[in-house]
Amino acid sequence: MKALFIGGTGTISSAITKQLLESGCELHLLNRGTRNESLPAGANLLTADIRDEEHVARLIEHLEFDVVADFIAFEPAQLERDYRLFQGKTKQFMFISSASAYQTPLSDYRITEGTPLSNPYWEYSRNKIACEEYLIKQYRDHGFPITIVRPSHTYDERSIPLGVHGSKGSWQVAQRMLENKPVIIHGDGTSLWTMTHNSDFAKGFIGLMGNIHAIGESVHITSDETLTWNQIYESIADALGVKLQAVHVSSEFLDACSKENYRGGLLGDKSNSVVFDNAKLKRLVPEFVATTRFDQGIKATVANILAHPELQREDQEFDQWCDKVIHALDVAVKAIRE
Repeated sequence: MKALFIGGTGTISSAITKQLLESGCELHLLNRGTRNESLPAGANLLTADIRDEEHVARLIEHLEFDVVADFIAFEPAQLERDYRLFQGKTKQFMFISSASAYQTPLSDYRITEGTPLSNPYWEYSRNKIACEEYLIKQYRDHGFPITIVRPSHTYDERSIPLGVHGSKGSWQVAQRMLENKPVIIHGDGTSLWTMTHNSDFAKGFIGLMGNIHAIGESVHITSDETLTWNQIYESIADALGVKLQAVHVSSEFLDACSKENYRGGLLGDKSNSVVFDNAKLKRLVPEFVATTRFDQGIKATVANILAHPELQREDQEFDQWCDKVIHALDVAVKAIRE
C-alpha cells in the first residue's frame, strides 16, 4: 500500500504511522518537519506547509496514492484545498473528524454512526460537521472516494487524558495529586466516558485503509470499555501511587468561572454520558478489537511522563484557579449553613 499522511506525528496519527512502517507500507508524510525526530525509520518525508498549496502541488505532481489521510484539517476551506490537490490522485481520501460532532445533548446515550450530527456548544465540532458535509457532497457529485473517521478521546504515552485541565496540558493535575491537593472532577463524576489508546485506534484505522467497503462511509473508532470519570481519575491516581482527593464541581459552574472556555470541551463534549456502538467498524474490520484496558494503558502513560521531565509542563495559573474554585465552593457551603 502507498499512503500519504498530512501530519503523521500527532497523538492519533503517530501510532498509525508506527504500525504502518512496521508492516512495510510505503508511507509518505507531508508536514513541516518540526516533530519528525521521533519517527521510526522508513517514512518518506515531504517537508512542506500544507497551507502552501502551490508548493505541495509541485511536490506531489508525479505521485499517486492508494490512500491520502488528512489529520490536521479543521475547516471546510482546508478540505476544499485537499480536494483540489488530491482529486484523481488517490483511491481513498480519509478525513479525521470528531465524535464530538454527534448530537449534543444526546437523545440516546448509545452512539452509532446514525446518531444525528449537531453541537450548539462547540465551534470546533460544528466546523468538523461542515467539513463532513463538504466531503459528502464531493463524493455524491464527483465520486471523490472519501472515508470519514470519528475518533473520541484518544490518548498516548505523552499526555494524561483528563476532563478538566489548563492550557499547558494535563501535568498540573497529576502534580496536584502527587502533592495531595484536591483535584476537580466535573459533575458528580458518574457520567460515562470512553478512553481509547492510540495503538488500538491505529488498528481500526489501518483496517479501513484501502477497504473498498469503507468508501463513502462514516465510522467512529473507539474502545468498547466504558468508564465513569470517577474511575478515570481513580486510575490515574493509582498509577501515580497516591490517594485521590476529588472535588466535584458542576460543568456549568466551571464554564462560568474559567478563562479556558470549558463550554465546548465540557458542555459540548465531556460532561455528557456516551457509549459507542462499534458494530459498524467491526463489520468493516472484523479483526478489530481494542485490547488496552484504561487502567493498564494509563500506567504506561504515567510511567513514561515521570521518566521524561520535558513532558511535565507546570501550569501555575491553572493550579491557582483550581484553588480558587475549591475555596469558593467551601465559602458557599459555609454561608448556606450559617
